[in-house]
Amino acid sequence: MTDHTLPQPAPTKYRSRSRATLRFLLQRVLFRGLVRSTITQTVTIAPAVRRLDGGFLVIANHTSHLDAPIIAQSLPRKQSRFLATGVAYDYFFTSWHKRLFVRWLFNAFPIYREAARGSAKVPRALLRSGVPVLLFPEGGRQKNGTIADFKAGSIKLAVDAGVPIVPTAVIGGFEAMPKGRSWPVSGRPPVRVVFGEPVTARDEESLSELTARVRQLVAELFAAGADDIGVGSEHAESPERTKK
Repeated sequence: MTDHTLPQPAPTKYRSRSRATLRFLLQRVLFRGLVRSTITQTVTIAPAVRRLDGGFLVIANHTSHLDAPIIAQSLPRKQSRFLATGVAYDYFFTSWHKRLFVRWLFNAFPIYREAARGSAKVPRALLRSGVPVLLFPEGGRQKNGTIADFKAGSIKLAVDAGVPIVPTAVIGGFEAMPKGRSWPVSGRPPVRVVFGEPVTARDEESLSELTARVRQLVAELFAAGADDIGVGSEHAESPERTKK
């Protein structure tokens, strides 16, 4: 099938040290101050995450536009330095100012909602070249705070590249900034980020089984974190459970 995507930057550009330095200042100084002035953020990181080196895939539920910045800020510096984030082409890459914003702040690459446009090409190359990648496998922000089914294509990238998957839960993001809002609600609502133990495919585990397992791990992290900050843990349940 012919790939009709726009020309993509080479993976080496995502490993630029100068861009990483600027991104550090944007994420951890300027943007972190803004985030902390609007929400009350807490973070839990599984010990094995801090030992990761090279490429790995962060898989998270998608609650709001807060997700990408708070995940990037919450990862240890060693693991987040070159973290590249997949963002929706039709929302962030169709205007120059949004495109510039996400490229510099999130080391972003476009995700096309039409699978035929080859969204997997860049993240697969990044993972294979040792660049960590953040993806939201639900395919978009959820309107009711629940965790929807995960798309197997995101999980397949880790399998193809032979890298671990870090299940990650963002709890309270929907309550803090539900879809349709451009700014968090008042009162500095609590938002928790939990990075679970990295996982890889088990022997003879199918892609659908691995996808279901990763979703379940994210749901479990969500439920535990929800209890900690007083957010309804029922959001971890999906009206359409991932089929095994």
